[in-house]
Amino acid sequence: MPKNRIDRPIILGIVGDSAAGKTTLAGGVAQILGKEQVVTICTDDYHKYDRAQRAENGTSALDPECNYLDVIENDLNSLRNGKAIIKPVYSHHDGTFKAAEYIEPKPYIVVEGLLGYSTKNMRNNYDVKIYLDPEEELRVRWKVIRDTTKRGYTEEQVLASLEKRKSDSPNFIQPQRTFADMVIQFYQPEGMDEEVGPGLNVRHTLRPTLPHPDLTSLLDVGSKTGISLDLARDKDGKPVDILDIHGSIETHRASKLEELLWGLIPEAQHLRANTRAIEELEKINSISHPLMLTQLLVAYHMVKAALGHHAV
Repeated sequence: MPKNRIDRPIILGIVGDSAAGKTTLAGGVAQILGKEQVVTICTDDYHKYDRAQRAENGTSALDPECNYLDVIENDLNSLRNGKAIIKPVYSHHDGTFKAAEYIEPKPYIVVEGLLGYSTKNMRNNYDVKIYLDPEEELRVRWKVIRDTTKRGYTEEQVLASLEKRKSDSPNFIQPQRTFADMVIQFYQPEGMDEEVGPGLNVRHTLRPTLPHPDLTSLLDVGSKTGISLDLARDKDGKPVDILDIHGSIETHRASKLEELLWGLIPEAQHLRANTRAIEELEKINSISHPLMLTQLLVAYHMVKAALGHHAV
């Protein structure tokens, strides 16, 4: 680790609705930062009720009242201050609680879940805050695929659950978007209604709450390069930068962005060994340029925060 690293764990928050891609993003960022240097926790472990109890009492896991938010606040604060916690464990596979885990802090902590920005005390513990906001139709497709293949549901059950909880997201999840430093939206390219993976585009809303990297050297005005950077207004009317990366971006252009980001964190060159280069992954047909570059951009901010470049 660099000698000038600040003397406490750096905490990344990843919040979004069910099946928004939180675990995928968290895993990729942890891979880049070095899994031995990262501990990942899920705020969904702090549900008050298991799946059977929620079905019985008609409650929703998305409702803050059905989660121990005060315990999350205390545990995040403990981790930020270098103290270990005893964390509950909720199994998404069968909807029951398992034995609690003893979690010691590491240099980087990734906190992902539905309600991570629900209170000011929670938000004060993060160095970098991400909100995942995929197109709703895409998120539904992802949820059906995940819950039928990994969580034992039928497609009918998944769709019924979405219908039952359709007011919960605008009431409890989406309001947290306003607190994020970056909003990340994966979306389908025009005319590609069946695309749910590597061919997706991604749009980053970059808010001035973080010092984002200067990417202007990559942009060719007026040409279709697969990447664009524009000044726009967010939903609240405030000015933001919008970074768009298309799934169709050519490998050499994606590699230029990869090189630029690594070049801006010379203190972290040792981390390059943790991830294969875009060009190498391209050769084995195992790459989503937008996803990998998104993970790298988030990791960039974590490294910058560790070096004290982000005011918190």
